[in-house]
Amino acid sequence: MASFREGDVVARRSHEMDVLFKIMHLFAKDDGKEYALLKGIDFRLVCDAPLEDLVLLKPDEIAAHWRRVFARNSEIIRRSLARRTEGFPNMRDGGTIEAFTVPGRVLHIDGDRDYVELCLTTYKQMGVPASAYVIPEERQPKAVAELLPRHLPDILIVTGHDSFLPEKGDFKDLASYRNSRYFVAAVKAARIFEPDRDALVIFAGACQSHYEALLAAGANFASSPRRVLIHAFDPVFIAERVAYTPVHQSVPLQEAIEHTITGYAGIGGIETQGRLRLGVPKSPY
Repeated sequence: MASFREGDVVARRSHEMDVLFKIMHLFAKDDGKEYALLKGIDFRLVCDAPLEDLVLLKPDEIAAHWRRVFARNSEIIRRSLARRTEGFPNMRDGGTIEAFTVPGRVLHIDGDRDYVELCLTTYKQMGVPASAYVIPEERQPKAVAELLPRHLPDILIVTGHDSFLPEKGDFKDLASYRNSRYFVAAVKAARIFEPDRDALVIFAGACQSHYEALLAAGANFASSPRRVLIHAFDPVFIAERVAYTPVHQSVPLQEAIEHTITGYAGIGGIETQGRLRLGVPKSPY
């Protein structure tokens, strides 16, 4: 068996090496086996796995994986930018006064530092104004209450890592999830600050999160309807669609969800007004 260290990138034999993980911590369990705490490098999943189930990835395999991820990401960004060009062909009010747009502003709270950096890069590429904080999931409810008055965003993202705990066995029980209860508490804290789901649009959840509980708590969009893994960029793509849908229009749910990487199995939501505003005149400065 290969020798493993914290920071190694691995995959699981028992899951046909479908997701790449970074080893966060090595430890032993009462069964006498050695385990690793794993986090997905591009899927928002955290889990334990015995070392005997892990395969160490080579640098060229990791590089090839990231090339595929960024190629898919770039295609979604390209489609998003093209959609905006089609939606606002000349940006003039009455054909004489040049207009400008004010997209919705995002407050992104994430339990993973690597993902925050990836998401901020993607927000910038898509022209979405965003502030982001790295905050562990268990501290996010308190952080939401502190950060919302400071930023007054149009869109709140509360995410990080999560997973369904199979030993619990009850998909309806919030205690069967690693971090869903923290996301639920964070959404409730946000709704105390702003109850209106159109004034503050919330995306909450991560891999396999308790979708129904998150929506019931007040989220507009959440993961994961089929308790599947979601991609690190999925919350960003939902935020972009909300940020660039005009305030007098509903966000097209079908298009918004289908343009995420995970789709309907991982992302769902309710009817929500967009957060893009048109202004005139455009300043020459």
